[in-house]
Amino acid sequence: MAGKLNIFQKTMIQWNALHPYNAIHVVRIRGQFDQARLTRAINSQLECWGLTRIAIDERKGSFHYHGGPANSEIKVVQGEKDPHVALRDEIEKQLNTPFMGKATIDPFRFFVVQEQDAFYLGLVYCHLISGAECIIFLLKHVVTRYMDRDEPSLDPPLNLYPESYCRLFKINPKSLLMWLCTLPSFISDLRKSCRPPNTNFEDHRVAFSFFSVDPERLQSLIRTGKLWGVTLNDIFLALLLTAISPLAQDRVHEARRKMISIASIVNIRRDLGLDIQNTFGLFLGSFIVTHAVPEGIHIENLAEDIHRQTLRIKRSQLYMRTTLGLALARLLTPLFSPLAQNKFYPKYYPLWGGITNVNINTFWKHGDQGVPADYFRAVSTGPVAPLVFSITTVNDVLNIGVSFKPSVFSREDVDRIIAAFSNSLDTLRDRP
Repeated sequence: MAGKLNIFQKTMIQWNALHPYNAIHVVRIRGQFDQARLTRAINSQLECWGLTRIAIDERKGSFHYHGGPANSEIKVVQGEKDPHVALRDEIEKQLNTPFMGKATIDPFRFFVVQEQDAFYLGLVYCHLISGAECIIFLLKHVVTRYMDRDEPSLDPPLNLYPESYCRLFKINPKSLLMWLCTLPSFISDLRKSCRPPNTNFEDHRVAFSFFSVDPERLQSLIRTGKLWGVTLNDIFLALLLTAISPLAQDRVHEARRKMISIASIVNIRRDLGLDIQNTFGLFLGSFIVTHAVPEGIHIENLAEDIHRQTLRIKRSQLYMRTTLGLALARLLTPLFSPLAQNKFYPKYYPLWGGITNVNINTFWKHGDQGVPADYFRAVSTGPVAPLVFSITTVNDVLNIGVSFKPSVFSREDVDRIIAAFSNSLDTLRDRP
């Protein structure tokens, strides 16, 4: 049996030709690390779900899992470094290490960084095979096996070959009309958006950093969102725009491109009517928000402006329109020279960054056995967004992995963005 590649997967294959497009989930497990037991837990789960040896045929637009025995090994990261530094360095290395290149690949890699009474298990995967939710469930089952708690396999069997977007998504006339009606304004916003500076369009290397938001600030953030009548995602977008805006000061001298645009990834499984736990694959949409971010604007006003944009996007399912843009870009880019291909997205999709937002507590609840001590994520930037905040809520903490292109943002730039983001959170906490 074989599955059909959707447009996101086909696009990611194209992006992989430029630079590895990987994603990483890291779970912190309490207790001593037993390498042999963890290896057995990983391989038995992958074999149980048939997630071994995937063959991808780009020409036919199809993929197939051969299944069979899993032979994954765990890389144990050694050294005298602080565990968090070792973790950051290993994530950065894994984001830049390819999976593709062979007709058949094992799409997962694993590594461990040890602490005194706990360890971090990292799962690296070729992003085109899966979205975040599937990986969370996979890690949850691996941890359960490792902790010697019996958890039955999914019944019915895991669906590795769901139907395509086109067959699953029923476009209603109202949404289609809104897609068409809002297209001119969408293009206009992009044409008014300033482009981030890039020192080398052929350099797609990814660097990584991460930080956390403590429980007190997270609860303050939740209360603030309710008070303002906006979502947490709206506030995250507003905070990121505010943090980026000092690095885009040159836009004030531009005749036309005075806006800043950033993107947000959307999980579209519910739109497609898919069973969240029993379906493995990649089902994503995205949208872009644009704002001038004038100097001195309050976060509340900015979040409300963003909310008006996102509310319209959700009501008309404009996040599904992304597939049309990706399909067009995929057809156009091969017509250009290699250098022009590298410049294509920065030129026509001038994004400064993006966010991907996941609440682990939705999938791995406090009452569940083996609940993770900690969890965070990292994702490649790809050619579209030079900076990505992977926002993960776990237990009562917010963990944020920051992937970025050194050709666009220096590590000092990213440190300033993180500091500005965190300082804005403190400002919200201090408000009555």
